Amino acid sequence: VAIMGRNKKTLDEAKSKLGNGAVAHQGDVTKFDDLDALYAKVDDKLGKIDVLVVNAGGLTAAPFDQVDEAIFDSMSDLNFKGAFFTIQKALPFLNDGASIILIASIAQSLGFPGMSVYGATKAAVRSLSRTLSAELADRGIRVNTISPGPVETPIYGRIGVPESQIDGMKDQFREKPLLKRFGEASEIGTVAVFLASSDSSFIVGEEIIVDGGIVNI
Repeated sequence: VAIMGRNKKTLDEAKSKLGNGAVAHQGDVTKFDDLDALYAKVDDKLGKIDVLVVNAGGLTAAPFDQVDEAIFDSMSDLNFKGAFFTIQKALPFLNDGASIILIASIAQSLGFPGMSVYGATKAAVRSLSRTLSAELADRGIRVNTISPGPVETPIYGRIGVPESQIDGMKDQFREKPLLKRFGEASEIGTVAVFLASSDSSFIVGEEIIVDGGIVNI
């Protein structure tokens, strides 16, 4: 297993949990040199890639009329451009028959105030999954998308809105799903494991929504 992230502390913690043999690389998906260095390291230490999970992303919440160029560019670069070139630069290192899993969001299916750029970038990720499914079919590479709903992660403390507003948003989310709770990161992980495995060998270009019923019910 190889992982990449910007925060060395969380990288080291994750590598420790993964155990011996895991490769951790500090880098930024918006920087091509970092991606090149990542894949060179993976190729040297682990060989060809069977599964690629494109998970990097971020959110800065802002009303539409307050979105400036810096906010637009930072989210577009991280959520879409980063995903696009993470995959493109991985192609020479992917085995035929590999599985690519992109992480989008239910924000690309529903309209959430303050998430105009975020929702658009995640819609672009979903569209990319469909296109790549067609383009990479001759290599037997499957491309699928997971669109999570609200999940208990630290991102809610970093999206640029007051704590009281975050609490209100959480309450609204909890009222709508059938399960009346936030999801857990492990519940997204189990879906990723399924898409990475041969159990999903006939699933291509699909979006699996993991949201406790928000979108469809």
